[in-house]
Amino acid sequence: MTDIMGKVGMINGPVIRGEEMLGFKMREMVLVGEKKLLGEVISIEEGNGIIQVYEETEGLKKGEAIYSTGKPLSLKLGPGILQNIFDGIERPLKKMNDEFGNFIPEGIGLISLDEEKLWSIDILIHVGDLVKEGQVFAIVEETSLITHKIMVPIGVSGKVVQVKENGMYSIEEELAIVEDENGSRFPLKMYQEWPVRIPRPVKERLPIGRLLVTGQRVLDMFFPIAKGGTAAIPGGFGTGKTMTQHQLAKWSDADIIVYIGCGERGNEMTEVLEDFPKLIDPKTNKPIMERTVLIANTSNMPVAAREASIYTGITIAEYFRDMGYHVAIMADSTSRWAEALREISGRLEEMPAEEGYPAYLPTKLAEFYERAGYVSTLNEKEGSVTIIGAVSPAGGDFSEPVTENTKRFVNVFLALDRELAYSRHYPAINWLTSYSGYLETLRNFYEGELKEDIVGLRGKMLKLLFEENKLKDLILLVGEDVLPDEQRLVLEISKVIKIGFLQQNAFHKEDTFVPLKKQLEMIKTIDHLYERCLACIKKGIAISQVREPNLFEDVIKMKYTIPNDNLEGIEILNNNIDDYYDSLEEKYSK
Repeated sequence: MTDIMGKVGMINGPVIRGEEMLGFKMREMVLVGEKKLLGEVISIEEGNGIIQVYEETEGLKKGEAIYSTGKPLSLKLGPGILQNIFDGIERPLKKMNDEFGNFIPEGIGLISLDEEKLWSIDILIHVGDLVKEGQVFAIVEETSLITHKIMVPIGVSGKVVQVKENGMYSIEEELAIVEDENGSRFPLKMYQEWPVRIPRPVKERLPIGRLLVTGQRVLDMFFPIAKGGTAAIPGGFGTGKTMTQHQLAKWSDADIIVYIGCGERGNEMTEVLEDFPKLIDPKTNKPIMERTVLIANTSNMPVAAREASIYTGITIAEYFRDMGYHVAIMADSTSRWAEALREISGRLEEMPAEEGYPAYLPTKLAEFYERAGYVSTLNEKEGSVTIIGAVSPAGGDFSEPVTENTKRFVNVFLALDRELAYSRHYPAINWLTSYSGYLETLRNFYEGELKEDIVGLRGKMLKLLFEENKLKDLILLVGEDVLPDEQRLVLEISKVIKIGFLQQNAFHKEDTFVPLKKQLEMIKTIDHLYERCLACIKKGIAISQVREPNLFEDVIKMKYTIPNDNLEGIEILNNNIDDYYDSLEEKYSK
C-alpha cells in the first residue's frame, strides 16, 4: 500500500465516487474506507475517480479514506489452486469458512493461496544457468494427477546467481535469484502475480485441429467442440444448461477443469461442491477434484465480484495452459455476468443500449471468448484453453442481446430446447438450430482417429432429421398413413437416431460417457439399418414388413446393452440386421 490517498465522495451500492484521486491509476486495486474494502478504479476524471467495490459497502461513510495499492487487481498463481474453491476474486472459501464462519466478513483483504503449507520442490536450474520468461525452473506434485510446473515470471530473464536445494518450502520462500544484464536482481518464488484483465503472453497461436472428447454423442459426432475453441450453451430455465456443463466438466478429456459458477443460485453451486469431490476420473480412477478448480460467486454475493469472477477463471486457465496443459472453462452463466455489467453500468448512469445492457457488452464478450485458443507456450509446449459458456436468456428468447452477441464470438452454438427437456430428452440440444464451425478443421482428426468419414455420415443423419421435421407439418394435415413408404421410413429411422443416439442417460454407467469408437459403431449401425430398409422398400416391400419392431428396439437399446469396452455385440446386431433383410428380400423375390 502506498501513501497516496483519496476520500469517498459518493456511495451507490458497489459503485463509489472518490475525490482527490490525482495520484491513482486506471484499473488500480484500491482499499476503501476504515474496513479497507477491496475495489478497482474503473474511471478517472479531473481528480475524481469511480471505483467498483468487490465487497458489501453497507456501513461505509462519505469522507472515509481510499488507499492506493499501486498495482492492478491481480491473482497469485502457484501451487494450491487445484482442489480449491474460490470466490470471484480468488479468496479460498473453505479457509474463510474455517476462520470466519458461514459469512464472509468485509475487509479481510485479498487472501488467496496458503502461505504456510510446505510443498516438496524439485528445482531444475543451477547457478550460472541462463533462464528466460516462461521457462519451467521447478516442479511440484500438486496432486497425484497434475504436476505443477513453476515458471519464471513474465518479464524476468537473466543469469541464475543463487539457488536452493530440493526440499520442502512454502510459496513465500525464495527458491532462486536471477540477475539480468543491468545487474538488477529478481527473486524466484513458487508463485507469480498476474493482472486478471490482461491476457498472458504466448509464443504463437496454433491452428485448431483436435477434438475435445466429451463422451456425449450429440457433441462428439454432431456438434463437436475443438480444443482451444469456444462454445455457447443457451437455454431457458429448466433446459439443462448446468447439467450439460457438469457432464462436460466430469467427462471431457481436458487435463484441467475450471468451473465458474457466476451468479448462479446457491443450491446449484452446492450441488457442484457436493458432487465433484465424490467423482472419480474415468481415466485414472482418482478423484476428479485433483484436476479441478471451482470458482463460486453465487447470486447473493457482491455484484462487482461477479463481474471479476470470469476474469479470475480465465487467468487461472491461462496459467495452467502456459505449463502445457489443455484446460476447459465452464462459465455458468455469462448472462448473470452480463447482468452484473448492466447493474454497474446503471449505477454509473451510463447511456443504456438494448434492453438496458451497456453499449460495450459485445466488446466485453469478445475480450472474454478471444482468450481461448490453442497455443505454443513460451516454454515451447502445446497448451489450450477451451471456453464453454452457458447463456440464460430470459424466457428462452435467443434474440436477446447476450445470446445474439455471444453467437458472434463462438464457433459452437448448442441451443437447448424447452420441448425436448420437458419430454425428458437429454441433453436437450436442438439439432435443427445448433451448429459447430469446427467440422472441417476436425475432419483430419476424425479420419486419423477413427479411419472414417464422420463428417459425411453426420451430414446424412442430419439430413434425415431435417426431412423428418418437414414431414411433421405434412402429417398434421393429411396423416402419416398417406405418406409414401420411403418417407415413413425417414420417420422411423429419425426416431432411432433421436432416441437411440442423441438421447443420453447421465445416470447409466454405460451411457453417461461413450468412447468415440462406440459412438462411430452406433451411428454406422443406424446407417446400415436405414440402407437395408431403404433397399427393401425400393423393391416394393411394404413398410409394415420392413420395420421389424424387435430389431429396431435392439438398435435403440444398444447404448445400454453393449458395454463400452466390448463392442462385439454391435457386430452381432449388424449380422442380425443382414440376416433379417436377406431373408425378407429372398422371400419377396420368389
